[in-house]
Amino acid sequence: MQLSNINIRDFRNYEALSLQFSPEVNLIVGDNAQGKTNLIEAIGYLGSGKSFRAQKTSELVRFGADFAELSGAVFSQERQQTLRWVLFPSGRQRQLYGNGVKKKTAGEISGVLQTVLFCPEDLMVLKTGAAPRRRLADHALCQLRPNYEAALTEYNRILEQKSRILKDRFENTALLEILPEYNTRLCQVGALLISYRARFFEGLGKAASVYHGQFSGGKEDFSLQYHTVSTVKDPFASVSVLAEDLQAHLESHYRAELESMQCLTGPHKDDFDVNLSGLSVKTFGSQGQVRTAAISLKLAQRELMQRESGEMPVLLLDDVLSELDPGRQDFILNQITGGQVFITCCEPGRFTKLGKTIEIEKGNVK
Repeated sequence: MQLSNINIRDFRNYEALSLQFSPEVNLIVGDNAQGKTNLIEAIGYLGSGKSFRAQKTSELVRFGADFAELSGAVFSQERQQTLRWVLFPSGRQRQLYGNGVKKKTAGEISGVLQTVLFCPEDLMVLKTGAAPRRRLADHALCQLRPNYEAALTEYNRILEQKSRILKDRFENTALLEILPEYNTRLCQVGALLISYRARFFEGLGKAASVYHGQFSGGKEDFSLQYHTVSTVKDPFASVSVLAEDLQAHLESHYRAELESMQCLTGPHKDDFDVNLSGLSVKTFGSQGQVRTAAISLKLAQRELMQRESGEMPVLLLDDVLSELDPGRQDFILNQITGGQVFITCCEPGRFTKLGKTIEIEKGNVK
């Protein structure tokens, strides 16, 4: 899988930019706040329709521009393909084209340009709250399983509607009559999410344990535990059984949800934990152990995606190397010998031997 080129118009700080890429390592260098991360963001967005920084599409459009446009040529699935996004600063719906044909959803281009992003925030993801870890899993699963993205979108939609019902019930008590319907649908869709996540975390943990074993010289045993609602005894059970388990948990929290006016339980609270030789990294891990475990997870994600598609996903390393000691830098660099890689760096002369160098200054190529 290779991104041959990208054309950017009015995206972030880029007014207009066209770049050709190496099929191997592309080193993006420049001072801070010049647009290096914006370029990485554009590449990731081109393949997934998601930003790892922005919550709203309007944030991606250059200030004062009527729209932003991203397009690129990708060799994947044994053929040359094109992707194009048009983004608007207002509430107007964004537009997506695959091979010149307008698409309705990002799911229709699933697998064309898969990326694995690693940024400084990911280095400490195991020490933070649960939300960043859920995002890590959700982003990977949306690329691996298009049906998962549809289920996640539906779950979040129902969850938002249920939240409104809980908040508005004092003004309109009749809303409580439809609450059971929302709970039932929430459990049905939530069961799908748990089923997908359980299998993903199982594979991710096994692959990451191999990388961590290499990293630590076999001195630490890596294991990953997936945590979902307490009534789910077996996350690998059938979707119908999982839905029943979720329903039981919701019923036990019915009064508490009414009193708090919040959705207190469900897969939107899921989390995972990593243990090293039986001890939680989140609670007991040193900074070095946390970073090593995070690196192992990202490399494992890339391996799972390669197994699924038969192609190596594009690896995006955004200013990660500067955050690591020489030993961890070497380990990552030794793992990127295959596939296409993009690395951002503030030190132009540091990694120039890796591959093609692209120097960015104020949204332009020097």
